[in-house]
Amino acid sequence: MAVPSFVLWLHGRGVSGPANEHISTYFSSPEFKNTRWSFPSAPHIPVTCNYGIVMPSWFDVYELPISAESPKDEKGVLKAVENVHAMIDKEVAAGTNCQNIFVCGFSQGGALALASVLLYPKTLGGGAIFSGFLPFNSSIVEQISPEAKKTPILWCHGTADDRVPITAGQAGHQFLEQAGMNCEFKAYPDLGHSINPEEFQSFDSWMKNHLKNST
Repeated sequence: MAVPSFVLWLHGRGVSGPANEHISTYFSSPEFKNTRWSFPSAPHIPVTCNYGIVMPSWFDVYELPISAESPKDEKGVLKAVENVHAMIDKEVAAGTNCQNIFVCGFSQGGALALASVLLYPKTLGGGAIFSGFLPFNSSIVEQISPEAKKTPILWCHGTADDRVPITAGQAGHQFLEQAGMNCEFKAYPDLGHSINPEEFQSFDSWMKNHLKNST
């Protein structure tokens, strides 16, 4: 019997939540019969790397391509994390086991998903990052609780990504390993800054492996 679960998907800069809703159609296995998906939209803010143009963005992005050394809008990230945590808390209050809650996202949304999982005080079902990056400096490790360190991470990244090069993903993976977290890193040859069906297949299997039978 499928257990109740919740998947929160965070979109990339410049798009919206509804534009990503088709993603849920890739997950039609019986295990996801009782899975609820949520696709929130980022607020509209000026984005530095886009010459100050106002667009949907979870936080400011200062430069492209994004590297591990790129300047970071940590204040903006923390504000966005608070909003994501409120969504998670609402789902927990509705009765969903927090270990059946998955926070996921692409690009900037993947970075926010990672930050939200790292700073949540409880163990979640997992965090899945697609073509993302670490939106904090390494000092954030001091704020990761022992319970948060138990949350598994899936990181998928294309080797031909020119907006968030795979080296940024590898740096994030290394940070997580050094923090003592379980991060499964998957590199996809010749894939640019996008998601392909193979990544969704990996995500499907990974979520199934981490669903908890008890509610």
